[in-house]
Amino acid sequence: MDIKKWFIGGITAGILLFLLGWLVYGMLLMNFMNNHTGAAGNVMRQEPDMLYLVIGNLAAGFMLAFVLMKANVTTMGGGFVTAGILNLLMAISVDSMIYATTTTISKTAMAADVAASTIMFAVVGAITAMVMNMGKKTA
Repeated sequence: MDIKKWFIGGITAGILLFLLGWLVYGMLLMNFMNNHTGAAGNVMRQEPDMLYLVIGNLAAGFMLAFVLMKANVTTMGGGFVTAGILNLLMAISVDSMIYATTTTISKTAMAADVAASTIMFAVVGAITAMVMNMGKKTA
């Protein structure tokens, strides 16, 4: 495994996920998600714990870069599809289990989260695949 390529891809994806998460969840969907909470009501912190937000985004970024490397994805289209399918399945899995075991999310918010995170992850996958394969020699 090319550690340098994985590191560059992981950092790139982590930063992109952080920025897109801020845009999508912190700006565009904030009111929507706050209006579609589960029975527990709004359980959001007043201010996010930035350290753990960064750790979570970097972990997701390194996971994505690892999958793209192992799947031998070399194109933006391949990154878009691979990351989109990976996140679609992860989001359905996690959101369904959260919905089944807690009262913190509604079905409407769950569907919005699956859609938004899948689009975000697909876009990040495309860009990360491009960055990870920059300078690659073609035969």
